[in-house]
Amino acid sequence: MATKKSKKKADSEKTPTTHKQTTKKTTRSTPKKSATARPVKSTRKAGKAKATAKAGKKTAPAKRKASADKALVKFDPLQRYLAEISDYNLLTRDRERELAIRAREHGDPDAAYELVTSNLRLVVKIALEFQRVWMQNLLDLIQEGNIGLMQAVKKFDPYKSVKFSYYASFWIKAYILKFIMDNWRLVKIGTTQGQRKLFFKLKKEKQKLIDQGFDPKPKLLSDRLGVSEREIIDMDQRLDGWDVSLDAPLKNDSDTERIEFLSTESISAEDRVAKKEMETLLHEKIAEFRTHMTERELDIFDNRIFSDTPVTLQEIGDRYGISRERVRQVEKNVIKKMREFIKREIPDFEAYTEGVTTD
Repeated sequence: MATKKSKKKADSEKTPTTHKQTTKKTTRSTPKKSATARPVKSTRKAGKAKATAKAGKKTAPAKRKASADKALVKFDPLQRYLAEISDYNLLTRDRERELAIRAREHGDPDAAYELVTSNLRLVVKIALEFQRVWMQNLLDLIQEGNIGLMQAVKKFDPYKSVKFSYYASFWIKAYILKFIMDNWRLVKIGTTQGQRKLFFKLKKEKQKLIDQGFDPKPKLLSDRLGVSEREIIDMDQRLDGWDVSLDAPLKNDSDTERIEFLSTESISAEDRVAKKEMETLLHEKIAEFRTHMTERELDIFDNRIFSDTPVTLQEIGDRYGISRERVRQVEKNVIKKMREFIKREIPDFEAYTEGVTTD
């Protein structure tokens, strides 16, 4: 019996050991199954990568746009313009003449277009020379120069032995120069040929005289530049002084405007209009008052009161057979009645004449 119990105990003790070994074997075999599943996962990843690559081709412009918005360097229209015009080739002399003839004789727009586009770099070169004077947006000068270039294509004569670029440079400079002078100030400073000549030459000539040891007086500058002294003085004042708004405050922290400190003795527009209206009304009332006077009163009124060269009291008295004193009394009475009539017909007349002095 003991032997049987010991055998059963031995068998029961062996059974867990076998289960543990089986578990271990199962656990060890699990990585093998996962190893066989890895190629499937890698195949799925490869498929996703291909799909992403295809989708990336479609969304490439959107990515470029987003990257442009987040770029460290902002978009420069000038550099973009320079890059575009660099694609146009320069013309040979024969090709230039051929295009100019086609544009002039046949009005060929394609020939004119090629002439313009092949000389766009010339406009940029000339505009850069004027930039030291303008010192603002260079594209404004280039735009005006391009208009001058198109005007040169219209006016160019290909039968004269002149290179088109040399001829066009004068038109380009003229349009750029006009643009600068028109926009230099609110008030134009180059309205005559002499002023246009002085605009760029005056300061340069003054500095040259100073370097040579001379005092740049208007007389000396007028002899050098061939213009009048008055034009020298006017242009010098315009170049040295800038436009100032009368409505601008004197200081940044002040509400007082510049116009409040300007004094003038001239009559304002409102006062001139009021004076004109009052004079018109007064003449109408005087004409109406004349209709209420007798013939003798009217004679005294015209020849004594409202006359630049009044006649004497004696002359009027002899005319009507009355004394000088009587004429004087009639004249005084006419003036009194006229004042009462004007006061009655124009109530504001006294306020208007208040403070007005007569010569």
